[in-house]
Amino acid sequence: MKARNSITSEDEKLANKQLRNQWNGIDWKTAEKHVNRLQVRITKAVKECKWYLVKRIQYLLTHSYYAKLLATRNPTQNKGKRTAGIDGETWSSPEAKMKAALSLTDKKYAAKPLKRVYIEKYGSTKKRPLGIPTMYDRAMQSLYALALDPVAEATGDRTSFGFRKFRSTHDACEKVFDCMCRKVSPEWILEGDIKGCFDKCDKISCIMNCQYAVPSIWDDPIGVCENGNVFV
Repeated sequence: MKARNSITSEDEKLANKQLRNQWNGIDWKTAEKHVNRLQVRITKAVKECKWYLVKRIQYLLTHSYYAKLLATRNPTQNKGKRTAGIDGETWSSPEAKMKAALSLTDKKYAAKPLKRVYIEKYGSTKKRPLGIPTMYDRAMQSLYALALDPVAEATGDRTSFGFRKFRSTHDACEKVFDCMCRKVSPEWILEGDIKGCFDKCDKISCIMNCQYAVPSIWDDPIGVCENGNVFV
């Protein structure tokens, strides 16, 4: 597009250039160190059962500039970075990422409805529903996950390995071998699968169990947008 035909003003171009330079000039190691330091303080407070201190540090973390930068970067680096929610935004440019990071706030925050799509189920002809949140909602989830992860890891079961950071299938296999290699070990293993577990679990109970940490972002239910219709 020729400059004289462009509808973008010079002030807007300058602002976009500043945002782009600001994003490209971020020292990510410094950001990670700052967030990690606060997470260590949260873990220490959890171990000492100082829950009032946990809340205070979580507030500092969720309002931290560096934490917001990392929270904005996370959804733009995973496999679903090109998949937009109902608002159609993907944050593909540096200026869009920087602008989003500066706009992350829990004041008057309300999550937008999920975009409902159906994907094929592995080993079956049936399709399962998949809810796609907006980029802003993904960034907010990532931001509060930074504050919740230390609590989850400090209070979680030591012998659970599913969906745990820095734990893999090899760790689970090692634990199974450790439990089964003795003379007094059980001879049989019972494997079970709950049909439609996450479809039937009580969402309200899950929210109430987590609300002691960050209650403000889960006050309102999230809707689902399917074929132009929004369901709650």
